[in-house]
Amino acid sequence: MTGHDSPPKSHPTQWRWEKVARRMRVPLGFATAGLYLFELWRHQPMPAAIAWSLALVLPGLWLRGYAAGYVKKNRELTQTGPYAYVRNPLYLGSILIAAGFAVALLSWAVALALASMFLLIYVPVIASEESFLRATFPEFEDYRRRVPRLIPRLTPGRPPVAGQGAGDSSERASGNFSFALYLRHREYNAAIGATLLYLSLLLLRPVLKSLEHGLR
Repeated sequence: MTGHDSPPKSHPTQWRWEKVARRMRVPLGFATAGLYLFELWRHQPMPAAIAWSLALVLPGLWLRGYAAGYVKKNRELTQTGPYAYVRNPLYLGSILIAAGFAVALLSWAVALALASMFLLIYVPVIASEESFLRATFPEFEDYRRRVPRLIPRLTPGRPPVAGQGAGDSSERASGNFSFALYLRHREYNAAIGATLLYLSLLLLRPVLKSLEHGLR
């Protein structure tokens, strides 16, 4: 599962949903961002909540970055690195990051908006991507049986050794993180975005309040 690009069109139903999802994702994203800013304006973030949010955001950023260094989108079925534990580490990382910022604001409204966006957009997109992988890679069904979709295994789900050469088996079992892939997928943008959000939590409300007082 790539999480970076929608899979190529494989059948009309998948293509139609991807088209609808792309159209919904942008306005829903703007609406969620607007709600986030509104909640930030209404409530002063608590330092303790911001600190606790790091327990979700930092692992989410790490997981996305780690997964980005393994995935070779649409070229092979990645089964190594974090993909040996969970089929969608990029989406799982995004969930952790989103949950962390909901915790930082202590806002049920933001949490509900983020959960709705995930259910409306990403759950069907994951299913659509899996349909593409099932049709493209014969080994996907075995991989699906071994590795869960979003709740990670405690131990890696190794691919079967039978029918593989010794070198091939070792490579598939371990894999290698590629910093070049991390850069190619521009996963550093997630860290930049998270940094900006934390700056908004710490500085935006005081700045806006100062401007408001200055205009009076």
